[in-house]
Amino acid sequence: MQSTRPPTDTPPAPLILDRLPDFPVPKGVCPRRMRMQIDLILLAIEALDVTAAPVILKFVDQLQLQTLIPNRVALWQLRSTNPLRRFSQRRALSLEEAKALVMLAHHLCKRLTVAVRQLAIDYDRARSQNIPLDKEPRLAYYLKRFRTHFRSRMNPRRSLTAYYSNDEKLNELASRLLLQLLFCTGTNGAQRLWVALLDGEILDTEIRD
Repeated sequence: MQSTRPPTDTPPAPLILDRLPDFPVPKGVCPRRMRMQIDLILLAIEALDVTAAPVILKFVDQLQLQTLIPNRVALWQLRSTNPLRRFSQRRALSLEEAKALVMLAHHLCKRLTVAVRQLAIDYDRARSQNIPLDKEPRLAYYLKRFRTHFRSRMNPRRSLTAYYSNDEKLNELASRLLLQLLFCTGTNGAQRLWVALLDGEILDTEIRD
């Protein structure tokens, strides 16, 4: 009689993830800092685009990432490996899962290329003319949404979250993430973002939780 038990073999990784190089990380698990960075990049995208949440699931299907992200709950669980989250998940984030999130971030950024570049121009103009960032209307809208998202989703008891307790610090973080998104929209944006994440170029504060 043929066995009815499901196969135990691990499904092959989606082919699109082959575009991102493997790096030697302990036990194939992403470091804590990297988990934070990936989630914050996606948070910045959500601040830029009110439709990002439903669109990201469409990209899951388009990029054939269903074996790693089968549904909305699974996506939330992956993002909640960020230890700063209010409801942080005590589970590891594998290298393949991190690659999937980076590919999603890259494709979400590509569709926002015009908006990201315009905001980057607004940011450069404000800084060069010594104008408060909140005085640029488009930039102010993005910064406000990012602050709202960050405060509603991150655990205020974490020391790093406390570091970003005022608007100025959160605006600085949102601005760094915006420039990272600009970096991600270009040619080989996914690969460049992936390498930057491994180098820890997004969160540059020395504060540790």
